[in-house]
Amino acid sequence: MLELVAQPLTAEAFAPFGDVIDTRTSNSFAINAGLTQRHHDLAKVETLGDNAHPLISIFVSQPITTPLELTFLERHPQGSQAFMPLHEERFIVVVAPAGETVDPAEVRAFVTDGRQGVNYRAGVWHAIQSVLEREGEFLVVDRGGDGNNCDEYPLDLRITHKDDGKPREKQP
Repeated sequence: MLELVAQPLTAEAFAPFGDVIDTRTSNSFAINAGLTQRHHDLAKVETLGDNAHPLISIFVSQPITTPLELTFLERHPQGSQAFMPLHEERFIVVVAPAGETVDPAEVRAFVTDGRQGVNYRAGVWHAIQSVLEREGEFLVVDRGGDGNNCDEYPLDLRITHKDDGKPREKQP
């Protein structure tokens, strides 16, 4: 079994897999008579294949406990997939580079700070949505259209993360 400790999510560490979505580090400008700050072009949306179009959805995810044990990673070969927490939910991100298989030596795990989202590039292997502490609501932008856009790869994983030296557990 591959064992990983999720590291803090940074744009630099996550760059091989996609984009970190974070208004604290983005370019922005004023709109709506100066009453709104637009954080512009935060992630590259990819929609590949026949009749492709972007989808905007809300996912409601139940919290996981750590250590998180997984038996597979998935990928979406025809489009990117962005997750942005709506209520500062922290979540674990497990990724591996795009390709036909997963090399266990290339798997990485991150933990967000609650204000960060991620955009997985098309074909990047990733784990299921893994929100910590409480139910989470996420704005999701991904691809709709013809063809299969979800593959799974079997892989036994155990992921932990540390806060002040102690793994966090699901709150009742």
